[in-house]
Amino acid sequence: MTTSTQLHFVTLLGSLRRASFNAAIAQSLPQLAPEGVSVSALGSIADFPHYSQDTQDEGFPPAVLEMAEQIKAADGIIIVTPEYNYSVPGVLKNAIDWLSRVTPQPFAKKPVAIQTASPGQIGGARAQYHLRQSLVFLDAFVLNKPEAMIGLVASKVDPQTLALTDTSTRDFLTRQISALAELAQTLKK
Repeated sequence: MTTSTQLHFVTLLGSLRRASFNAAIAQSLPQLAPEGVSVSALGSIADFPHYSQDTQDEGFPPAVLEMAEQIKAADGIIIVTPEYNYSVPGVLKNAIDWLSRVTPQPFAKKPVAIQTASPGQIGGARAQYHLRQSLVFLDAFVLNKPEAMIGLVASKVDPQTLALTDTSTRDFLTRQISALAELAQTLKK
């Protein structure tokens, strides 16, 4: 897929673990992006304090404001996250709660793709559906298809280098990024 203009997407990682399979997926995305699309990582959500109105009243943390600006400047967002207890990791929900309070709200009218990876077979499907609920409230345009739920991820990532090695998964993620690019182009018209 070739876009008529260069698009830039950012990745929001919902995992803090150093050897995270989801981090391995997110790190592979710049190389998997089709022609005309670049992908870069946002900062770590580990830098966000727990959300509290009291903390917000003292002023937004710099990490929140910086990430909000990067999201606003991007043509789209790719959220890559594990599933915890049938839902979204608390650190990711906390980050979304903080970002949702920035004005103007950075997710509004942004195209968003969701990718989940899990050692289990269904690849984080339940986390995706809960995340979609939050993103609908934030007025994001969530890509419906293709959904990227990477099951049995341990067999698709090299344990030493944490590189995504499964060719069919790599090809599928390229197709999803292409679909996100098409959505972003449509929304720009």
